[in-house]
Amino acid sequence: MKTMFEEMNYSTDDVKELVQCTFYTQRKDINKGTSIRQLTQEWPFLFKESGMVVHFQELTGVSLMECFHANVDKKCRRLLSFFKTVDAPKHKQVLDVFIKFQTERGQLDGCPGDVIEMVLLLLAHFGEKEDNLFHYVDKTCLAREVQMEKLPATPCIIVCGSSCFTAGMFMLSIDQEVVNDHITSFVPAFCLLFGSYYCFNIHYPVELRSTLEFLQRCFFSINPERGTKVQWKKNKKALAVNPRVLTLIADLADHEWT
Repeated sequence: MKTMFEEMNYSTDDVKELVQCTFYTQRKDINKGTSIRQLTQEWPFLFKESGMVVHFQELTGVSLMECFHANVDKKCRRLLSFFKTVDAPKHKQVLDVFIKFQTERGQLDGCPGDVIEMVLLLLAHFGEKEDNLFHYVDKTCLAREVQMEKLPATPCIIVCGSSCFTAGMFMLSIDQEVVNDHITSFVPAFCLLFGSYYCFNIHYPVELRSTLEFLQRCFFSINPERGTKVQWKKNKKALAVNPRVLTLIADLADHEWT
């Protein structure tokens, strides 16, 4: 698999079969705490869409990309409508983000633009900082030129451009390591970011707990009755479901959520 990756001589079907066949060994390496840097060397396909989607489905039973796209088709427009007509008039931070990104969105219509806008408005609604999820660099920036010390340790999308709407390319970083430096669209970049939390046993940072849990439950269809992926402090009681997430879901139900 390493030779195939280095020589770029493979098909998606070949990768799928090999990732499935070696799933147990991958999990063994991940569960024993192998560093992200070493995992990129031993299992490079795990950090590409062709490999991660297979590993994620073997692990969770959920089709990472297909599930997200299906839920975007059903729910994204209604969520944007809720933010515009109900939430923005009540919360200045949501209104500010809505106005800003309506201006920057430009000609980027359809699914990528809707998903970008949805994620940014979710962050604003929950009062969670964009900097914990996105790191912006020049449009021509190469992976080796990224200032790693400025990246969060948790999964982060490096945006090559002044905003997600104007980006020419995206990169994925985990543990302050660029693990994928050639992602051409926002939706795959975001799905790889989300999938990384599960594939590599990473807790949600407290700073992003509401946004990530809402997306987990409503867009990636992972709804455990107990347990949480949030890394709480020892003296802080962990809640089975974030009450702010439940409140937003209830509000959306009143706004004809299906």
